[in-house]
Amino acid sequence: MTFTAVLITTVWLSLIIGARYLVVAGGVWWLTWGRASGVGRQLNRERPSRRLMLHEIKFSLLSTPIYAFPAAIALEAWKTGGTKLYLDPGAYPLWWLPVSFVLLMIVQDTHYYWTHRVLHDRRVFGWAHAAHHRARDPSPFASFAFDPAEAALTAWLLPVLAFLIPLNIWMLAVMLTVMTATAVMNHCGREMWPERWVRGRIGSQLITATHHSRHHTHMKTNFGLYFRVWDRWCGTDAMPEARD
Repeated sequence: MTFTAVLITTVWLSLIIGARYLVVAGGVWWLTWGRASGVGRQLNRERPSRRLMLHEIKFSLLSTPIYAFPAAIALEAWKTGGTKLYLDPGAYPLWWLPVSFVLLMIVQDTHYYWTHRVLHDRRVFGWAHAAHHRARDPSPFASFAFDPAEAALTAWLLPVLAFLIPLNIWMLAVMLTVMTATAVMNHCGREMWPERWVRGRIGSQLITATHHSRHHTHMKTNFGLYFRVWDRWCGTDAMPEARD
């Protein structure tokens, strides 16, 4: 592994991450706000402004190389056998694929919850998390609109785990797809899931747009990424009342 190889991989990963973000966030924006009749129940008080979305896109694209660099290190190390990443699903028992997927979600959710709590400390919020909270009514483009400091705090987690536990590369691709989809949907300002499901047995355990939108309006509750368990354990869970 050479530094030049890492830089080259960082560049093309940045292009892939940036393109994925623009396509997914842009597609969800068109479904929710770009048409005369948007999909889902409106949560935002008003339509996201062009100025706000440009701000969100700028910080999202600034974050892409910060996320790409640790991933590039892991990929280049994998090429020389320096990580626990693997391609062949048969290299480990098949049950490890779903188990590792769930394990990653739990670890990532735990890391995000506590990092998110730190980012809302008034001593660091202004320079580490304020870009994400430019407006109380976000758009789908806010999903990855992070200050560089926040991006640096969260970018290293999955690449470091690739050196510690066996992870299938295709499983990671699915994981990143789920992460992108949930982040965009939870910031889109509309709830796409049925109200009955959101407040039902399964939906009430998960972070949804309804749940996360309250974080953007109040900022002292709802810090989770995928699950509401840490918010409930720590007394920071708050769900808006159901609408008639």
